[in-house]
Amino acid sequence: MQETKITIQETTNNTIIKFNSTSVLINGGSYEFSNIDDAKNSPLAQQLFYLPFVKKIFITANFIAIQRFDIVEWIDVQEEVREQIEAYINDGNVIVEEQSSTSKKEAIEVYAEATPNPAVMKFGTNKALTQTDVEYKNIEEASKSSPLAQAIFTFPFVKEVFISDNYVSVTKYDMIEWKEIFAEVRTFIREYLVEGKTIIKEIPQETAESITEIEAPKVKLEGISAQIVDILDEYIKPAVAGDGGNIAFRSYDEENKIVSVILQGACSGCPSSTATLKNGIENLLKEMLPNQINEVVAING
Repeated sequence: MQETKITIQETTNNTIIKFNSTSVLINGGSYEFSNIDDAKNSPLAQQLFYLPFVKKIFITANFIAIQRFDIVEWIDVQEEVREQIEAYINDGNVIVEEQSSTSKKEAIEVYAEATPNPAVMKFGTNKALTQTDVEYKNIEEASKSSPLAQAIFTFPFVKEVFISDNYVSVTKYDMIEWKEIFAEVRTFIREYLVEGKTIIKEIPQETAESITEIEAPKVKLEGISAQIVDILDEYIKPAVAGDGGNIAFRSYDEENKIVSVILQGACSGCPSSTATLKNGIENLLKEMLPNQINEVVAING
C-alpha cells in the first residue's frame, strides 16, 4: 500500500488547523474528542492529547483537525505535529478502534431519489459516508479503493458509481429501467452499511493528488478565482448535491474570462447539464461578477 502523506491546511479559525491525509483514516463518519478521557477508543487522539497545547481533536475519513490552546502559535508546532501523525499512520497503528461486533447495529436508513439525469438514481442515507467525493467509472477503479463501489458494480446494469457526503449516485446502462431495480439496489446498500463494512479503504490516486495539489492551496486562491469558489460552494453545490451530483471548480482563465469545472455523479452526462451550466451557473456568475465571466465550460463533458 502506498505510503500516507499528511499535508497542512489552514482554516478560517486561526486556532484550528487541518492535517489532510492521502489515505482513508476511518471507515465513514467522524469523531470529536474534547479531552483524553473522551478519546478512549482512539489511540492516535490519546497520543496527540499528550501535547500540552492540544484542546480538541476532530477525526474524519481523510483529515484530522486539531484546535490549540493559546499557549502556542500553530506556525511554531504544526510541522512537528504533521510528522508525528504521518509517522503514526505509516507505522500501521490504530487510529480509531472499531466498535465491538456485539454492540448494537447502527440504525441506517437509505432512500432512493430520482435525479434530472434519467440514467442516475441517488441513494441517500443518514450515515456519513465520506468527506472526499470519489467517482468510479468501472469495477477495476473501484476494486483499488472502495469495497462499497466494487460491490455495487457486481450488478450487471451498473455503469458508474459516485460516493459523496451522505449519498451514493449510481449510473445505469440503458438495458433496464430504474423502476425495475431501484428497490433491490437500495436494500443492498442499506444492508451493506448496517453490517459496518468498509466504504472506502483508500482514496483514489487521482483524488489524493487533487487533495494535495488543488484543495490544500484553495485557501490561497485570490481575486476572481476565490470569489467563484465561494459562489459555487454557497449557491451551486447544495443544489446539485440535492440531485445526486457535484460540480467542482478547476480553473479560471483571466484573459478569456472562462471558468472550467468538472461534473460528477448525476451531473456527468446529464441531458440537462448543458442547460444547468449555461442557464444556471453561468448566468449566476455573470450576475454576481459583472464583466468578469464570459463562459462556463465542463472539461469532462
